[in-house]
Amino acid sequence: MYRAPVEDIAFTLKHVAGMKSALDAGRFGDLGEDLVDAVLGEAGRFATEEVAPLYTIGDRQGAVLKDAAVTTPPGWKQLYRRWIDGGWNALSGPEAYGGQALPTMLGVAALEMWNSAAMAFGIGPTLTMGAVEALDKHASEDLKVKYLEKLVSGEWMGTMNLTEPQAGSDLAALRARAEPADDGSYRIFGQKIFITYGEHDFTDNIIHLVLARLPDAPAGTRGISLFLVPKFLVGDDGALGVRNDVFCSGLEHKLGIHASPTCTMIYGDGFQGAKPGAVGWLIGEENKGLACMFTMMNNARLCVGMQGVAVAEAATQKAIAYANERRQGKAASYTGTGMAPVVHHPDVQRNLLTMKALTQTARAISYSCAHAIDMARVSAGDEAAHWRDRANLLTPLAKAFSTDIGVEVASLGLQVHGGMGFIEETGAAAFYRDARIAPIYEGTNGIQAIDLVMRKLPLGGGDHVHGYIAELADMAGAVRTSNVQGFGRTADALDAALGDLGEATRFLQKLAAEGRSDEALAGATPYLRLISLAAGGAYLARGALVDQGRVPLCRFFAENLLGEVSALRARVIGGAESLAAAGTTLVSA
Repeated sequence: MYRAPVEDIAFTLKHVAGMKSALDAGRFGDLGEDLVDAVLGEAGRFATEEVAPLYTIGDRQGAVLKDAAVTTPPGWKQLYRRWIDGGWNALSGPEAYGGQALPTMLGVAALEMWNSAAMAFGIGPTLTMGAVEALDKHASEDLKVKYLEKLVSGEWMGTMNLTEPQAGSDLAALRARAEPADDGSYRIFGQKIFITYGEHDFTDNIIHLVLARLPDAPAGTRGISLFLVPKFLVGDDGALGVRNDVFCSGLEHKLGIHASPTCTMIYGDGFQGAKPGAVGWLIGEENKGLACMFTMMNNARLCVGMQGVAVAEAATQKAIAYANERRQGKAASYTGTGMAPVVHHPDVQRNLLTMKALTQTARAISYSCAHAIDMARVSAGDEAAHWRDRANLLTPLAKAFSTDIGVEVASLGLQVHGGMGFIEETGAAAFYRDARIAPIYEGTNGIQAIDLVMRKLPLGGGDHVHGYIAELADMAGAVRTSNVQGFGRTADALDAALGDLGEATRFLQKLAAEGRSDEALAGATPYLRLISLAAGGAYLARGALVDQGRVPLCRFFAENLLGEVSALRARVIGGAESLAAAGTTLVSA
């Protein structure tokens, strides 16, 4: 069963992603390493002892819908109550509304542990945290006073209602409508799909953040507004009132994360005889809803990236444990009697080391993204702008690369288990089933690649990404000049990968500047993996220079996995013409 890797998490936060230098400089006030270690230790204990034991029942039984009410699996409601009683929902919430205002880095580290223990559990609070951020930045004072304290504590949960059956990822196609009422509120009508925790029994109220169009709103994304729509209306004294005209009409039967209710939500249909129209309140300005929602979505994208890291960690732990128990065949490195544990076979070792290395690179990228968010918050002027650009650059990497490797690592875990991995009884397949959604939701990974190439590479006039590559090169240079033994060809491999990265980056920037967007987009997905692998290799090197026990894994990554970067560079630079030519064969008349 999963055990939270608190030491690895703390090490990556402090020595790879940058938390220790920030703590030493006093950037987070009185926060010190002792408190960081205490928070991580207790989060690890809770994930290991409280959350993980309920994973299997959640996967096998799932959430159940009856009469528009959702019941979560046995023990899950009580688990959530213990979780919020421990203050975990408020960890990084705004202090003015009862939050602890701890760094985002600590919040995502704890989130990794919740999701490793049970991804279907960890995803629920993710949306609440995103709702808190959106309301804190964009809502009126009246809405903040009425809703934020209970959302921060976790007494109420939040949701994100974006897409509809005809829209998918194209939010310009949204049809949900909002009609102004005489009292300053609005009446919301429409259907939303794929709404995570849209209905459940964890809390007695659910606060929906809903995208909808006002009458005469401009077409496309310029005409979308954001509304707060509670399940139960709330009085001025904070007491719950009548049921709002919103309900769950169906639960999706999914490949994985079965305990997480994925709902179809109906607004304004006259639920239980109510006058049609769900009562809602505008968040931010009219027709500016997408900008408000992106505050929530960017938070969610990093959090989904942590789900990729989390599943990869859990799958790796299970595979290593199985490989040490399962005996089969002979192995030269095994000196015992009888059949050798399969962990002694080179091919199994290669799979396990690949799993470990990819997990650690994704963790480093995601924590570095969180560090940039924190530094932007505690900085001012040009320094704050630098860190905002860094967070924006790393967000698509954290989301897409981490969730891609979550699937990849979970699949390798099945391979290590052999035929037993394909059998549900072992639990290895559940990780793969859970992981597969993460590259799809909160903006598919193809959309993340588009965002990276078309919006993030131009940051700082195109210079920011090259500054980042220079920082990575400094890490590679430190390996070359160190006296640390055991790095092998790591420095050479890093230099080559970063050279390929620089060349591919300049090529894509040139295409974008010339208006050749289709050619640039043809290389977007391989470029995202390219920059992630190159950055991951540098981050592993940074960690290995601090702790020499990490040198062997760093060298394995550099000499066995980093060579992929050269092939990715070739795809970025030379793949557009063949893609366009072959793509025409797929198009129906």
